[in-house]
Amino acid sequence: MARRYDCNEATDRVTGLREAASAVRRGELVVLPTDTVYGIGADAFSSEAVADLLAAKGRGRNMPTPVLIGSPNTLHGLVTDFSEQAWELVDAFWPGALTLVAKHQPSLQWDLGDTRGTVAIRMPLHPVAIELLTEVGPMAVSSANLTGHPSPEDCDAAQQMLGDSVSVYLDGGRTPGIVPSSIVDVTGKVPVLLREGALSPEELRKVVPDLEVAS
Repeated sequence: MARRYDCNEATDRVTGLREAASAVRRGELVVLPTDTVYGIGADAFSSEAVADLLAAKGRGRNMPTPVLIGSPNTLHGLVTDFSEQAWELVDAFWPGALTLVAKHQPSLQWDLGDTRGTVAIRMPLHPVAIELLTEVGPMAVSSANLTGHPSPEDCDAAQQMLGDSVSVYLDGGRTPGIVPSSIVDVTGKVPVLLREGALSPEELRKVVPDLEVAS
């Protein structure tokens, strides 16, 4: 039976974060609020948990799961060939609605789907999410919806879709907005905007003037 905690109430928040962290360490799934929409998350280094996440969403391996982290310093152990421009984007927009696609360290023992050696990574601007990520480390997190359904702006919508496939629901109230993060590929010499979301090309070019937009 799934457990749900109101993170706007201090005692419930402490209990909920503790229970969510324990669930993640056991290889179970949790739902958490972010600065865009609610996410369903699992230990990024548990291939079984990530497979359960994809199954809960009805999503195939051809759509790999992004990774959320609680601090930019975590990047050092996860990515390689990270350019100066990539770091400038991190400095300007993290925590926030910017996802970076980078080459992951080849030594990492994880299976996020068919990533072809890359990882989509982000630090969200939400205190509950950051607190959980700081406690458990990198998490594979995707929007907390069934594939093909709208991304949830509140915990009720997420729970209605995912039910008992999730162990712990962290209810942080309605999320600030449903605009997804912008996705920038930093694996090449020039950053490429793959998806325009909360950040426009104009905003991004203030930091990386040679940004290209994928056709």
